[in-house]
Amino acid sequence: MKMKSDNYITLEFLSRSANEGFARGAVACFAAQLDPTLEELGDIKTAVSEAVTNAIVHAYPDRLGKIVIKARILEGGILEVSVRDWGRGIADVEKARQPLYTTGGEERSGMGFTIMESFMDQLTVRSQDGKGTRVTMRRRIQPRRQVR
Repeated sequence: MKMKSDNYITLEFLSRSANEGFARGAVACFAAQLDPTLEELGDIKTAVSEAVTNAIVHAYPDRLGKIVIKARILEGGILEVSVRDWGRGIADVEKARQPLYTTGGEERSGMGFTIMESFMDQLTVRSQDGKGTRVTMRRRIQPRRQVR
């Protein structure tokens, strides 16, 4: 379902580990206009970190590639964040979304999608083997009552 966007940003960067913190911080700064609680902001930052780390580790395991983040503020106080890569893609998305499944070796926990799903209201993963992946996450930020 298409929703009207009140505001948006687009970020493009190389799949370097050093850029994961930049992406997390940039999306958090953008989301701040919705006046989230510290807990909501922490959840968003964690979900973005997981999505970007997945792109860095799994999409481009042996080379640098491009990652694009699009963040939008939608009607009703909904933050939508899309993380896109043009890397290896995911052969079996349903299998990849299962807890503890990883293709990243013993040092990876296999909990990336599970974490994203638990911290956001909605998670969509679209991927084509050999052509890349787009992870789209949504989180509604509850308006806070003003103290008078």
